[in-house]
Amino acid sequence: MRTANATAAVVVAVPLALGGLASQSRPQAPSPSPSGTFGSGCSALSQKLDTAKDKVSEAAAAYPQLSQLVSATVRAKLTDTLDGKPDITLFAPNEQAFKNVTASQLASLLSNQGELKKVLTYHVVDKQITPNELSNGSFTTVEGSKLTTSGSGTDFKVNGKANIVCGNIKAANATIYVIDSVLQPPS
Repeated sequence: MRTANATAAVVVAVPLALGGLASQSRPQAPSPSPSGTFGSGCSALSQKLDTAKDKVSEAAAAYPQLSQLVSATVRAKLTDTLDGKPDITLFAPNEQAFKNVTASQLASLLSNQGELKKVLTYHVVDKQITPNELSNGSFTTVEGSKLTTSGSGTDFKVNGKANIVCGNIKAANATIYVIDSVLQPPS
């Protein structure tokens, strides 16, 4: 009976966490941060069922929409570094994010390993960030600069411009938040 109740709770909770709507008969306080995977872009991600046992590079590689990021990480020789860290958060630019970078900017970035490493490590925080910490967060990145997060419910931004389109994806050593922009570290 407990298993059936738990299964029913999951069946109801998952669509709600993924942005489904439920009518409420009484007013609610501001919506709490989600506890599972959330975001309007989660349904568009072709994803492996469970990446919780995979290191961050393998988990990211399980999502075709992160292939540019995975390729850039390999090119910058960051895979072992990221996989070797015990608890990190990756703000992972999706394919659309890379399409928004001009071809010449992307070519220049990909041809300069030092600059590529700097940009990619600006997307990584050396601790696992929970959805509760996203509302008004300020975090030091592996690159050394600060990035900020803001928002509520399931609607969050990074540095005031990048939308978290799918968040709270678990990997063995990381939490992944898929974003729709490539972040640039401060000059």
